[in-house]
Amino acid sequence: MKFLKRLGLILVILLVIIQFFHPAKNQSTEILPTDIGKVYGTIPADVNSILGKACNDCHSNNTAYPWYNNIQPVAWWLNNHVEEGKHHLNFSDFAHGRVAFQYKILEECMHEVKEGDMPLDSYLWIHKNVKLTEEEKQKLYTWCETVRGTIKTRYPADSLVMPERPHRQD
Repeated sequence: MKFLKRLGLILVILLVIIQFFHPAKNQSTEILPTDIGKVYGTIPADVNSILGKACNDCHSNNTAYPWYNNIQPVAWWLNNHVEEGKHHLNFSDFAHGRVAFQYKILEECMHEVKEGDMPLDSYLWIHKNVKLTEEEKQKLYTWCETVRGTIKTRYPADSLVMPERPHRQD
């Protein structure tokens, strides 16, 4: 019994201590020259609204944090979620990578939205208001298709092909 009390006390102390360690917040109002809206034209207001509601928290440089982000270890979990999302797709720094990657990631975006795989279920559990309607899905799909069309007309066809990675010979 004494052991459990000590263990409980140690856990409470650790929980208090970790409250002082928070990751840097993903909040920037700076619009980078590589922002998708700067490089491929202004994002239509209705699409921008959908992105703001359902995508930008994890796929841009400006996350709107919920109140529970101030509690550890939740802040670490959210930070990891945001970093992972930005690693796959970051609208704020979209044109930083190769044109072939930009072209491909928009195709993946279209697929994810069409199949209902984005936003993630774990995000929808907490943010029920971000579930996309069929009309919103169609608007995002059409916008991605339009941006892909812009990329296709701007760059030579061979620059839109992802290079194959060499196979390892073991």
